[in-house]
Amino acid sequence: MPELPEVETMVRGLRPHVEGRRIVKASRCRCSYRPIDISPGVRAIGRRANGQLITRVRRLAKRVILELESDDAFVIEPRMTGLMLLSDPPDRGHLRFEWRLEKGTTKETPLSLWFWDRRGLGTLRLYSPEEMLIALGPARLGPDALAMTLDDWRERLPRTQRAIKVALLDQKLVAGIGNLYASEILHLARIHPEHPSHHLKASQLRRLHNATLTVLETAICYEGSTLADGTYRNALNQNGSYQNEHRVYAHADEPCPTCGKGTIQRTVLAQRSTFFCPKCQRRDA
Repeated sequence: MPELPEVETMVRGLRPHVEGRRIVKASRCRCSYRPIDISPGVRAIGRRANGQLITRVRRLAKRVILELESDDAFVIEPRMTGLMLLSDPPDRGHLRFEWRLEKGTTKETPLSLWFWDRRGLGTLRLYSPEEMLIALGPARLGPDALAMTLDDWRERLPRTQRAIKVALLDQKLVAGIGNLYASEILHLARIHPEHPSHHLKASQLRRLHNATLTVLETAICYEGSTLADGTYRNALNQNGSYQNEHRVYAHADEPCPTCGKGTIQRTVLAQRSTFFCPKCQRRDA
């Protein structure tokens, strides 16, 4: 489930504890469940990462990036159930990878950074700068959703005739938005999820731009959304709270909290559940 707000929250939680620390050992955890995709092999990772300083922790779309002094970078994609944790994980059986870190200062103690993944859908890569450009450069990822300007929306959306909800999930068009926040953004923007992207009016594009920033920035302030399955936690193993602010996501058949007149409906677009209010988000608007 982690999308841009959740991954940004993970990164902000990790940064003060991890940046400036040296990796003592990077290793796969023993796990009897479905193995995650790790590349290159663990021995190669050890040769390239052990002893390296973590110079920067940042987010790239829905991925956590650990930059090393060698200019290599770990790229961790949590996908559905992955977490980056400094504190006790939900359980130790689903720990997938550990970075054992040395002291940063004399007042600090050694600690471990873990990648935990219940379903085993996440991935971990160690990329050189050249590999990073090929895998995650502009040819593969669009502009970050928080960095998109109104002009970016005007320029990129007319390229596709897909429904706007489907277009928002295309990481080549705009990076970082997932299923949950696409529904919330479109509701706040008062745009029907099936509206063709290339037919959005100037006023709708302005609302979409503003709604994207509002929803994502507010969700980051609330440290993301922890849903009913309880999977998502921040870096310190604490719940997010933006789920309490959701207007439409997973609220099918409930009254719309925005207009009070419509009933939230659920439909399926591109095999993903989509929630909207037919009164606030009229198809002919």
